[in-house]
Amino acid sequence: MNHTATQQFHAILFADVAGSTRLYETLGDRAAKQAINGVLERMTAVAARYSGVLVKTIGDEILVRFPTAERGISAAIAMQEALSTDTSAPVRLQMRMGMQWGPVIMDAGDVFGDAVNVAARMSAIARAGQIITTRETVLALPESMAARTRLFDTTQVKGKADSLVIYQVLWEEEADATVFVAGTNPGHPAEVATPKLAIRYQDLARELELGGTLGIGRAETCELVVGSPLASRHHARIESRRGKFVFIDQSTNGSYVRTEDGNVVYLRREELPLWGRGEISLGEDFSDDTAHLLHFNI
Repeated sequence: MNHTATQQFHAILFADVAGSTRLYETLGDRAAKQAINGVLERMTAVAARYSGVLVKTIGDEILVRFPTAERGISAAIAMQEALSTDTSAPVRLQMRMGMQWGPVIMDAGDVFGDAVNVAARMSAIARAGQIITTRETVLALPESMAARTRLFDTTQVKGKADSLVIYQVLWEEEADATVFVAGTNPGHPAEVATPKLAIRYQDLARELELGGTLGIGRAETCELVVGSPLASRHHARIESRRGKFVFIDQSTNGSYVRTEDGNVVYLRREELPLWGRGEISLGEDFSDDTAHLLHFNI
C-alpha cells in the first residue's frame, strides 16, 4: 500500500451469483457469461442508487462499498427484490449477499481490512436469496431497519478471540405491515388477534401472552420446570418485548433453537426473537432423543 491509503468506515457488500457453475453447464459458456454479466451490471446500478460504489468484479461476484450501514442494507434489499422479479435472464438467477460495517483501508480504489474479510465470510455463509450480516452492522442500523433482522448463528473466525454473531436480513417478510381484511372500511383496520406463545415440554403446556415472562429450568421456582440433566437451574426465560417473544439463554451449557425453516441457532448468554414454530433443546444439540425438547408455537 502507498502513503495515500486512508482508513474510513464503510459498509462492505459481497454479492455473488448462486449456482453459476450449473448455469455454465446448462446454457453454455457464452450465454452463461452474458447472463451473469447482465445481472452484475443491473445490481451495480441498483447499488449506485444508494450511493454504492463498485470496488471490483471478481468472476460472478461484485464488491461494493457504501457510506453507511443503512444505505448498504437498503441496497441489498432492493437488489434482492429486483432479482426476484427479473425476467431478462434466460433462467432465474439469485444472489448470495454478505455485508459488514466497519473500518477499511482505501488504497488506489480498492478496500482492505477486517471488515472486507468478514463481509466475504458472510457471503460464503449465505444461501441463494439471503442477506447475511453481523451484530456490528445491525447495531449501526436505525431501529426500524434493525427490526427486519433476526439472529441467524454464531461462528468462530480464525484470528478472532470472540465469536461472530450473525444476523439474517428478512427482506421478503412484511411482518410490520398493517393488515386489512378485504371488504372492510380502509379507514378502520380489521381487528387482529393478540399473539400468544404456546410452549410444551412432555405433558406440561404453558401459554405466554404479550407483556409476560416465562422462566425455564430445573429449579422448582421456574414457571416451566424441565428434567433435562444438562439444563441449568435457571436455564432461560422468554420475554415479551414490543410485540415479539424473545428467548434469552442464561445457562452454562447454552441452548439450541430450531426454527420452522430448519435453521439451528446456538445461544449461550444470548437472545433470539422467536417466530412461527420450532423446538428448543437445553444444554445439548438436537439428536434422536426428543424426551427433553421444548416445542413452541406463536
